Amino acid sequence: MDILTNIPLLAALFGILFAQFIKIPILYLVTRQLDWKLFTSTGGMPSSHSAAVTALATAIAFETGLGSPLFAVSLIFAIIVMFDATGVRFQAGQQAIIINQMRHDFQVFVNQSKDWGQKKNEEKIKELKTLLGHKPMEVFVGALTGIAISIIIYLFII
Repeated sequence: MDILTNIPLLAALFGILFAQFIKIPILYLVTRQLDWKLFTSTGGMPSSHSAAVTALATAIAFETGLGSPLFAVSLIFAIIVMFDATGVRFQAGQQAIIINQMRHDFQVFVNQSKDWGQKKNEEKIKELKTLLGHKPMEVFVGALTGIAISIIIYLFII
């Protein structure tokens, strides 16, 4: 069961779980809304993607050193994941917002244009997910979270 002693893997998994869980009280403090669905959703503060990849890279740095090829790979992987979280995925979320508004506006137009049957079309339409990516600050806080998790594990637990 070597996988249970793989500290970089465990640090990355803990980074994901911690970042996902902490989104719930953060949202509650800001909006006074308790939303347990945040635990399994994408987007939000902090970025669990960033927490995972930085926890992984930091743990690998502790295990193999900053000069190791494995650390280099994990660092580049982390940079790509964080860049994607703020770029492509964030823009896809912004596009989803606009598409959902267009669908809503079209539905209102259709409903006002002619008489529909007994069923409401709003019930048939599934909206696109708009919270896909992260703002730069969410990625930054997620990255700090992951780094802190690995440092705590290596300095105080192992």
